[in-house]
Amino acid sequence: MDLTTSSVITLHINGEQHTLPVDHRTTLLDALRERLDLTGTKKGCDQGQCGACTVLVDGRRTVACLQLAVAAEGREITTIEGVAEGDRLHPVQQAFLELDGYQCGYCTPGQICSAIGMLAEHAAGWPSAVSGDVRPAAGPAPLTPAEIRERMSGNLCRCSAYTSIVQAVARAAEADASPDADVPTQTAEAAA
Repeated sequence: MDLTTSSVITLHINGEQHTLPVDHRTTLLDALRERLDLTGTKKGCDQGQCGACTVLVDGRRTVACLQLAVAAEGREITTIEGVAEGDRLHPVQQAFLELDGYQCGYCTPGQICSAIGMLAEHAAGWPSAVSGDVRPAAGPAPLTPAEIRERMSGNLCRCSAYTSIVQAVARAAEADASPDADVPTQTAEAAA
């Protein structure tokens, strides 16, 4: 291994550590898919424009095709394979399933990871381009369909399931807001 162009790194992915040698130019997307066989994260445009490769890095949305693997060392990475809690689907996954927030399913992993990150951003009070009152004292903007569409605009769906995606994100936000709600859920195994 040429130490001037490659390194041995440890990535923390979905609660597990993975140590591997990588060329410094290897993207996080290629490390996930080609080196670690975590193929849920999809390669779409490979230019950061479609969002199919969206993962969470330290809880924030990241397009993995533009993130170098070496720059992700020491950070907590969550892929679609790690968003469920055991056999229980994440509320965003459950909402996508119930409301048919997918068609071909190719963009769905990135859409779901992006929605999880977006809901956290919204809960933290981050405004979007369509937020009416952006003062911190105003709190989070209402999560209207326009607000959801703007916040999810970095994720493309070639099948145009956008209406269902917006509905699914809204339902997941409601489930997040009331964690004690008695919402029927499907297990990850049953959804497969």
